Amino acid sequence: MVVTAFSSQLKAQTPYKERAEEMFQLVWDLYRVPQYGLFSEYYPSEHKPNLTYFNDSDKQAQEVSYLWPMSGIFSSAVLMGSMDPEKYGVYIDSMVVAMEEYYDTSRVPFGYQAYPVRFEKVDRYYDDNGLVGIDYIDSYMVTKNPHFLEKAKQVMTFILSGWDDRFEGAVPWVEGTRDQKPACSNGKALVLALKLYEATGDSYYLDLGKRFYDWMDRYLKDPVRGVVWNSLSTVTGEVVPDLYTYNTGTLLQAAVALYRFTGDKEYLNNAEFLAEGSYKVFFKYTDEGIPYISDLPWFNLVLFRGYHDLYDVTKNSKYVDTMIKGLDFALEHAVDQAGLVYHDWTGRTDERNKPKWLLDSSAVPEFLIRAAMIRGEIGK
Repeated sequence: MVVTAFSSQLKAQTPYKERAEEMFQLVWDLYRVPQYGLFSEYYPSEHKPNLTYFNDSDKQAQEVSYLWPMSGIFSSAVLMGSMDPEKYGVYIDSMVVAMEEYYDTSRVPFGYQAYPVRFEKVDRYYDDNGLVGIDYIDSYMVTKNPHFLEKAKQVMTFILSGWDDRFEGAVPWVEGTRDQKPACSNGKALVLALKLYEATGDSYYLDLGKRFYDWMDRYLKDPVRGVVWNSLSTVTGEVVPDLYTYNTGTLLQAAVALYRFTGDKEYLNNAEFLAEGSYKVFFKYTDEGIPYISDLPWFNLVLFRGYHDLYDVTKNSKYVDTMIKGLDFALEHAVDQAGLVYHDWTGRTDERNKPKWLLDSSAVPEFLIRAAMIRGEIGK
C-alpha cells in the first residue's frame, strides 16, 4: 500500500467524521500483522525498542504488540461501530478474535495476560483487564451480542479476585504483587462496573462501582487541586503523588455516570471539581497560544472521555473546546510522512521520520469521533 502525507489545508476543511474514518483505516493498515490478525507495537514494525511500562523489568518490543497498545485499536473500532455498526461491525468482530489471543486459561480465574498466549506466559495486569472489560461492554452496547456482555462480566470477576481489605479495599496493579493499589487498575474497574450497571440494570454493579469510586475519592484524589494521584503504596501507606491525566479522567467519567444514575448532585459537583482541577494542572500553552498536555496522547484521551461525558450533561464546552483546539493544531502541524500524528502534538519536535507507537496512533481516531459527536456531525 502506498501512503502519502496528508494535506494540512485539505484536512482543515474536512469534517471530523471523515478524518476519523481515514485515520482509523490508516492505523489499521499500517499496524496490522495479517499473519496473526494482531498488530505491531510500532510503525514501521522493524522498530523494536525496549518498552518500560511493565512491573518487573523492561521488555523489548516483539513480533506483535502487548495488550495495552492493542486495546487502543479495539476502543477505536468500537466507537467507529457506534457511528456506523453496519460498516464497522466486522472490525469489532476482528478485534474480538485478536483480544482472545491474550486470554489465559492456564490460571484461575481466567484472565487476559499482557502478551498473546501462543508466544509465552506473562503477567496479568488488572488495569489491562479493565481495558478489555470496557471494550467488551462497549461492544455489547453497540452490537447487543450477549457473548460480549458475558466476557465483560468475566473480566470483572478476574479483577475482583485481586481485591483485599488492606486500606479498606481496592486492587493492585498486577496479579500476585501487592505492593501498591494504583489509580489505573481501580479506575478502570470503576468505569467497567458502572458500564455493566448501565447495560444490565443490576444494582450489584452500581454498588460495586460506588465502592471503587469511594475508595479512589478517599485515598487518591487531591482534595485541593482536583486531580488524582498515581497510587497508594501498601508497603509504606503513603500516596505516590505522580500525576497522569488518565487517572483523573476515569474518576471524572465515573462521577458523571454516578450523577446520571442516581441524580445525586454531589457526584456532579465532584465531576466539575475534577474537570476544573485537571484543566488548571495539566494544560500548558505554546507561545502561539496552542493548548497542549505533556502526557501520552492516549492518557489525554481518557481525560477527554471524562470531559465529553461532562459536556453532555452540563453543555459547558470549555474543556472539550480546549482539547479539540489542540487536536486541530496537531492534525495540521504534527503529521508525519505516513499520515500519522506525532507523539508531541505541538509539532515542536521533528517526528517526520520517527517510528510511531501504536498506542499514540490508535488514540487519534477516537479523538476525532468524539470531536465529531461534540460538534454535532454525528449523534452519540
